[in-house]
Amino acid sequence: MDKEKITRFADHLAAASREGVGVAPLTLLDPQFSEIEAYHVQLKTIERKVKDGARITGKKIGLTSRAMQTLLGVDQPDYGHLLDDMVVENNGELPFEYVLSPKVEAEIAFLLKRDLEGPVTIYDVMMATEYVVPALEIVDSRIANWQIKLEDTVADNASSGFYVLGGHPVKPQDLDLPLVGMAFYKNQELVNTGVGAAALGNPASCVAWLANKLYELGITLKAGEIILSGALSAAVEAKPGDVFHTRIAGLGSVGVRFGR
Repeated sequence: MDKEKITRFADHLAAASREGVGVAPLTLLDPQFSEIEAYHVQLKTIERKVKDGARITGKKIGLTSRAMQTLLGVDQPDYGHLLDDMVVENNGELPFEYVLSPKVEAEIAFLLKRDLEGPVTIYDVMMATEYVVPALEIVDSRIANWQIKLEDTVADNASSGFYVLGGHPVKPQDLDLPLVGMAFYKNQELVNTGVGAAALGNPASCVAWLANKLYELGITLKAGEIILSGALSAAVEAKPGDVFHTRIAGLGSVGVRFGR
């Protein structure tokens, strides 16, 4: 592992956040940039943020739809870290200067009540989950114009931005997760619908994938962590002043507005 390159690429992405301007793709700077190197860049960024006082609150799973996997030429999801400074209050306002090129996704979030160490199954995920709630993820890219390949989004913490939790807690056993319906609104207009099966057939499958992926790296999902299980429909672009909310059957609603 080229530690100098890892540091340099982490600095490259940090400059985008600091200056509020998207930067060139890492895969353009180095066409040989690998997925494992990309995860090391992500970990370097998270390590720095934790050192500066941020706290890890969970993980997010991306690329759970077949369409997005096909677009980026991959056959599995990716993941990123959630931090306490990424949380937006339900129906709260996110200042637009905090983001570069945001898009919003509707998801189901899992709160773990005990550690989840791979190898695991969907059943293990259900038993380890305290409750599920509806969530909005504001994905964002430090790469200019979303000109990303898999390695770019992985390095960029899976294109994480912010997240919002809402609704009311429900035990996952009380829902048929693959068949749970979702309606997604932008400025009071219905823009997307989806079902739980849109995320690898079952949102719990996504969490199982994550636990097993992390097991390969010697990492365990911890009790108390929030896991964003993946988008139930396509991401929708956000502009200043936009308001988003979603309703998920059996779970309630969650919303966010962007400052002007």
